[in-house]
Amino acid sequence: MPKFIGKKVLMRIFIGENDKYGRKLLYEALVDYLIKEGFAGATVLRGIAGFGAHSQYHTDKILRLSSDLPLIIEVVASQEKLDKAMPKIDEMMDGGLITMEEVNVVRYCNKDDKQCVLNEP
Repeated sequence: MPKFIGKKVLMRIFIGENDKYGRKLLYEALVDYLIKEGFAGATVLRGIAGFGAHSQYHTDKILRLSSDLPLIIEVVASQEKLDKAMPKIDEMMDGGLITMEEVNVVRYCNKDDKQCVLNEP
């Protein structure tokens, strides 16, 4: 099977489950924006516990109506594509944390995938 092998950037956005952008949940607004901008994919991960800058512990073990668990949105893309998206992402954020790191990507491609640039080792 053909595959893409190369360097990309992994962006992780750390926010709270109840964070908002306007009237919409922030994670939904961010995913919608990433789709609109043509990113290949994004994953939203829900943590079972965590704390942020205010050291307030959030866990799914405490029974309450609004648990505000930690979320991580992961996106892998080129640095250029992320740089282009960052002004809008910055505007949407009202707290939280974003990290970026270079990663080695191995992506298995369908022969009909027009976005996949093939690099055979």
